[in-house]
Amino acid sequence: MMREVYIIIFLPVIVGIILYAVPRKYFTAKGIVASLVAAVSLFYSCRLYFTDGGMMNLGLGQKFFSEGSQMHDLLVQAESFTMLNVDSLAKLIIIFVGLFTLLVSVYSIGYLLPRIRPRSFFTYVLITAGCSNGAVLADHMLLFIFFWGILGITLYKLIKGYNSVTAAAAKKTFILIGASDGIMILGLAILWRLGYPLSISAMSVPTTSLITVIAFVCLLIGAFTKAGAFPFHTWVPDYATHASASSSALMPASLDKLLGIYFLARLFNSMFIINDWITLAVLVIGVSTIIIAVMMALAQHDYKRLLGYHAVSQVGYMVTGFALGTPLGVAGGLFHMFNHALYKSGLFLAAGHVEKHTGKHNIEDLGGLSKVMPLTFFSSIIFALSISGIPPLNGFASKWLIYQGIVEFGQGSGIANQLWIVWLALTMFGSALTLASFIKFLSGIFMGPLNPTYKTLREKNYFMSIPQLVLAVICIGLGVFASGWVIPKVIQSVSGSFSYIGFWESSTVSLLVLISIILGLVFYLLLFKKNIRVEKPFILGEPNDTTSSFHAGEFFKTIWGNSFLNSMYKAAEKKYFDIYEISRGTVLGISKALSWLHLGVLPVYLIWIIAGLLVMFIIFL
Repeated sequence: MMREVYIIIFLPVIVGIILYAVPRKYFTAKGIVASLVAAVSLFYSCRLYFTDGGMMNLGLGQKFFSEGSQMHDLLVQAESFTMLNVDSLAKLIIIFVGLFTLLVSVYSIGYLLPRIRPRSFFTYVLITAGCSNGAVLADHMLLFIFFWGILGITLYKLIKGYNSVTAAAAKKTFILIGASDGIMILGLAILWRLGYPLSISAMSVPTTSLITVIAFVCLLIGAFTKAGAFPFHTWVPDYATHASASSSALMPASLDKLLGIYFLARLFNSMFIINDWITLAVLVIGVSTIIIAVMMALAQHDYKRLLGYHAVSQVGYMVTGFALGTPLGVAGGLFHMFNHALYKSGLFLAAGHVEKHTGKHNIEDLGGLSKVMPLTFFSSIIFALSISGIPPLNGFASKWLIYQGIVEFGQGSGIANQLWIVWLALTMFGSALTLASFIKFLSGIFMGPLNPTYKTLREKNYFMSIPQLVLAVICIGLGVFASGWVIPKVIQSVSGSFSYIGFWESSTVSLLVLISIILGLVFYLLLFKKNIRVEKPFILGEPNDTTSSFHAGEFFKTIWGNSFLNSMYKAAEKKYFDIYEISRGTVLGISKALSWLHLGVLPVYLIWIIAGLLVMFIIFL
């Protein structure tokens, strides 16, 4: 077990640092090396999954010093800071870390080569993979925050600042992530000051006092910001819009979500004992994240920004599942965490494929690409239906668990339990809105007449096509075998055993869906195909351009007709709800006020010095 742990943490980091010294012109070779390292890491992650696991020490090299020496004794005393917990949850997550690193590395060879050759891209991809594994396996919070902090730097470096807009998005991401990390450290300091151990597995803090609630909120902010939950989500759409598809698929779509929700699971299931009022507050945040983000997605015309808002919306389901605290809810939250990483990464990879071939970001500039990009179209359909919760795909399986968890949660007596019908209605409504927005995504990009400009496009780059298809097949497989194998064998090994409230058999549903599709094709070929008549379009007696069509985006513009929604969208455009812009404006306002007070007059400066000393005297008295 020790060998597997060392390989999945240190091998990617070491090779990544070495690749940084390789010249830019060997970009393809660097991508191949990164893919091989990711494959090795994935192999050893799978081997680790089938071990017994347990606690182990990362080691600080004390064996290289003679026993009894000062350095040896110092390293022995510091061993507690390098403890690792190789439990079921950690072993499952590191498999997904290896999978996404491998697929994104392969995809990036084809996606980035013709456009740009960023020298350090694969370096930061591999460092991200190694540090992600380290953060997931770390049992001591100081070791965890060390790896967690490095991931904030790699997230910043993976969005290249080509111009002022992308540089601003990168800066915003770095500041929000960095600020949340600082708040997390404050929470850890509070727990340390209260005398609680900083071991994740040994910590069990009751939220019965104001100070422990503050510590919990500080750590919760870190998890919410990393995962992209409301109201700390605003970096995600900007990152998705301006970063490369490879970076978006790796970080906000998959690894950042896995890490943020992983830490949320630790907070709720082991580190803290949650009271009813915190449960109510987190449930409100969860369903608010679902509805607010999906409503913002409906209004987007940039397909990458639309996907960015959906990356936020789906976090709400995970937050809701863990906040419920029921076995079904926790299982649903865990399963949805993995499912979301799969289909959302796939959607970003598909979006990158469209962007690479067309150079367009606006849905209204596209259409009909299914004729020239059938593989991307097929995988996009799978991902879109899955994120919308359509059976028998994996997205439905995890959402179904969350819905049942909400019903089970309603059997309790607390105020949050009594509102179970509200949580259920809003989560299901969010799924309906998600389907509506992905009808816009699919129809606007792939349906309708093909623009003559794109008639020569072909999907010849298998580096980009294969990762999409692999993720699509996994989404189908996890949905078809959800109730028979995935949930009882994989998810319940992490969440614990539970019983379903309702009846659902994924393999039976999948068979019925397959039969329906086959019968539909048979009826079409035998009865309808020969009776179809094709006529030229006729609109009000005027000739119509056959290359034009009604864009899906036009229909969704009607939501702006609602006065309330219109005012909300305009306020969002002006950044009134952006916590980054609010904080930035506040800091700049205070700075401006303080600058105005510096008049350059010596007596005024003396007054400020005396006032500062008095304040310090009062505080430390």
